[in-house]
Amino acid sequence: MPQPPDNGPIPTRLLDPHAVAARPPHLRTDLALIGLSVIWGVNFSVVKMALREFDPLAFNAIRFVLASSTLFIFLRLSGGVTFPARRHWGRVVLLGLLANVVYQLLFIYGVDRTLAGNAGLVLATTPVWTLILASVSGQEHHGFPVWGGVLATLGGMVLVVLGRDGGGGLGTGLLIGDLMLVLAAITWAAYTVGTQDLTREYGALAVTSWTLWVGTIALVALGGPSIWALEVNAISPGAWLGAVYSGVFALAVAYLIWNHGLEHIGGPRTAAFSNLVPVVALVTASLWLGEDTSPTQVVGAIIIIAGVWVARMAGGTEPEPSY
Repeated sequence: MPQPPDNGPIPTRLLDPHAVAARPPHLRTDLALIGLSVIWGVNFSVVKMALREFDPLAFNAIRFVLASSTLFIFLRLSGGVTFPARRHWGRVVLLGLLANVVYQLLFIYGVDRTLAGNAGLVLATTPVWTLILASVSGQEHHGFPVWGGVLATLGGMVLVVLGRDGGGGLGTGLLIGDLMLVLAAITWAAYTVGTQDLTREYGALAVTSWTLWVGTIALVALGGPSIWALEVNAISPGAWLGAVYSGVFALAVAYLIWNHGLEHIGGPRTAAFSNLVPVVALVTASLWLGEDTSPTQVVGAIIIIAGVWVARMAGGTEPEPSY
């Protein structure tokens, strides 16, 4: 990550120990992470709106080109473009396809087939799936508090998926979308566990960038025919802005803020801020899209957020952003 610029001599007031003590530590980082939670929470509704005009494959390809370009420009300007050792190339490609092709297809079609609020809540369970997979693979071992949080989160997810007014029976379109997002959360958890040693060796931002670029190539190939058939004039300015928002802000800028948080305040505290994401997602979907939330789903949302918080604080898991 780039070092802070040298802005000349430190003002005398900043040398005053009382002034320093009165200043909240890491305030800028905390505010940036709150902003990040808002970006991610709003993104579900943005994607939902944009998919009313875009084909999902075309939308994914466009937003990933924007995200990859933004991240590459930032890394070039910061002098931080690096590449993995040759022995890791194959693994980076496989993880890139898993995280940014398999996951993204499940994400984009899942959001398209369910409610934006549901999508935010279901994907909020990703840290729990990460804990489960890390434990199954023998990478981590956790006690009762963690597993209590895991069970609570999964129970809350069931309430969210099946507790909507009007029912959400098996075979309905909304339930299919919810299940696709469950698979998406598990896929991202597998990616997180699979990149843990690479992240320790190269850093989270480098690994994220490499896998993002791999995924972009594949998504452009998959979305090429849809982009070619796209009637550009038929897409509203709002939908184009949605693609820019989802690519530049919800992917590229989000990765930069997330990794800044990991570097300055550590994983558990950074991860705790993303508990705000499902709340923002629900509120945005209700105000913007007019989505209704049943009392059962509200209870499920509270249980999910509480369960994820307990599991994270006890287990220290810090999955990378997946929105």
